[in-house]
Amino acid sequence: MSTITNTSSVKDFDFFIGDWIVTHRRLKERLAGCHEWQEFKGNTSVSKLLGGAANVDDNLLEMPDGAYRAATLRAFDADKKTWSIWWLDGRYPSHLDVPMQGQFSNGIGEFYADDSFAGQTIRVRFLWSMPAIGQPRWEQAFSTDGGIHWETNWVMDFHRSALHST
Repeated sequence: MSTITNTSSVKDFDFFIGDWIVTHRRLKERLAGCHEWQEFKGNTSVSKLLGGAANVDDNLLEMPDGAYRAATLRAFDADKKTWSIWWLDGRYPSHLDVPMQGQFSNGIGEFYADDSFAGQTIRVRFLWSMPAIGQPRWEQAFSTDGGIHWETNWVMDFHRSALHST
């Protein structure tokens, strides 16, 4: 089912095209030594763009303090064999996050960017994996020491929507 390959290609995210029910787990506070997780649901719908060289997802996040929408845009650079990933939070429509960049290797997608959080410089990591067949997982982690130590602060587990499975 999955088209994840050992060397990144334009087909890396083909496994993700379609409609999903999402279980989110997010640290209540990030980079604060917090160990309390919030769990909430959401939905994601993913479509190809640019003949498959890009994709976009539309997200509904049903957070405990109120639902919001967000979008992710991913684009593949065939020359570099890397993906760039941008996040647009519907609560802040004039701000596009710093692009994450990376690739898939041995079935794991790793993407990195330098950013800031709560006034401090951080390194951000996204990991894409497939812990169960047809059930992808996305994880976000922050590092304040250049990537030596990581705090995983958000995990999303995806399950095909019964109404719109592909």
